[in-house]
Amino acid sequence: MVLNFPSKVWLLAYKDALNSDKGKAWQEAAKDWEGDFLFVIEPDDGLKEKVILYIDLHHGECRKVEYYTKDEELPKTAFQYVGIYSNWLKLLKGEIDPIKGIVMRKFKLVGNKAKVLRAVKAAQELIATAGKLETVFI
Repeated sequence: MVLNFPSKVWLLAYKDALNSDKGKAWQEAAKDWEGDFLFVIEPDDGLKEKVILYIDLHHGECRKVEYYTKDEELPKTAFQYVGIYSNWLKLLKGEIDPIKGIVMRKFKLVGNKAKVLRAVKAAQELIATAGKLETVFI
């Protein structure tokens, strides 16, 4: 099934992928990880309004996901990973590494940067799993 990004359907399929055989490498790399994220997709030429994806990750399991388009209803999270839509496309296509994206200032990380930098493999596998979904970028 081909999925539109960003969408609620894509996010639910991503959760399923993380928790299935598609996410085995991520599950192993993230077995000690505790922390939830807001993935903030800022609008640019390809996206008209901000989209925020909530992802709760705990010891190699994606426990919960939520899709938001308004800031006021957001949960408090350990981390926010923020970037414009065109950079998210490059990230999901494997053209930008999630950690190098922070260093290159393509993305902003809010939260304990040292914790994320200790989990480079988990971050890379998190994105690699997203790349396994058949995705159409809207």
